[in-house]
Amino acid sequence: MVEMAIAATLLLTLTLGFVDFGYAFYQWNAATKAVQAGARLASISDPVATALTTAAPISSPGAPVAAGAYGPFVCSYTGTAGSCTNSGALSPANFSRIFRGDTANTGDDACPNPATGQRPGMCHFFPGLRRDNVVVTYTATGLGYQTRLGGPVPTITVSLKNIKFQFFFLGGLLGFGDLTMPTMLSTVTGEDLKSTAP
Repeated sequence: MVEMAIAATLLLTLTLGFVDFGYAFYQWNAATKAVQAGARLASISDPVATALTTAAPISSPGAPVAAGAYGPFVCSYTGTAGSCTNSGALSPANFSRIFRGDTANTGDDACPNPATGQRPGMCHFFPGLRRDNVVVTYTATGLGYQTRLGGPVPTITVSLKNIKFQFFFLGGLLGFGDLTMPTMLSTVTGEDLKSTAP
């Protein structure tokens, strides 16, 4: 009986540990897919940073935009307020397109299911994702022209912050605390920067 109690305890802990770490692996994969989808949506959508289209120098119209011609625009939410660095305003509708895809902009962390033919957003790939976990960064990379209708072509990085691996069983059994997930990011080159792009 004593041996069975010891063995069962160890076996149960090991089994629940596999479940918890398997769920952590699932969260890692879901976060990776979410930033990839977010970067793709950001590359073909109107920019979240409203000042991006006029950020490049205009002293020589038609000239290429030099790398580093404007500081990076880092756009994110803190609670319910969104903002961008480098004196840029954040467009909630454009941010919502990345976070929710083509679903309606509800102005919160809700993630409604996309209708047929609608593109899913980041929240559809990583359930439980909140707007304040998402950071969108636009950087001048030397691509594009000052007179281009869509403005300069930036490099766009979508990343996640403050995401934690959640341990359900091991947290209760062994006191494991949630672990902070390393920063996830995906970087792409901007394309049309239009919400109507395919």
